[in-house]
Amino acid sequence: MRTPTVGKHASRVLFAILGLSFYLAAGIVPAQDKPATISPQRSGVPASRKVFVHSKSVLVSAAVVEDKLLKQTEFQQRGFVITRNVDDADIVIELRHDLLTKYVFSVIEVKSQTVVAGGKLSSIGGTVAEKVAKRFIKEINAVSQP
Repeated sequence: MRTPTVGKHASRVLFAILGLSFYLAAGIVPAQDKPATISPQRSGVPASRKVFVHSKSVLVSAAVVEDKLLKQTEFQQRGFVITRNVDDADIVIELRHDLLTKYVFSVIEVKSQTVVAGGKLSSIGGTVAEKVAKRFIKEINAVSQP
């Protein structure tokens, strides 16, 4: 008597989903998500402000946002660097998943614990990490202007 293979495949799919859920819930970030950091000290630009990225979203890791920030030329031109130590940060970018395709980000100035920028983004029409990086630069420029 032949057993149906649907049950066998369904159990494999379920096992794979459970494994992925555990992987994501544990906060394990694969090595390929870690960005190659480029330090402004090496490029001759003095570091003026250290940025720590904290993502509460399972779908968008802090490492991916860091990578997109480092790829923004104005980020480095303005002397920003990425730090992995929250106690060393001047600015914290917080990202959280709000609704199905909506994400909320806040830019917090650590010394005064003041939210200096923020907003809501959609994951539709591009990556959330890239949108956060672009909005960070835009918002920081707006705050810096007299």
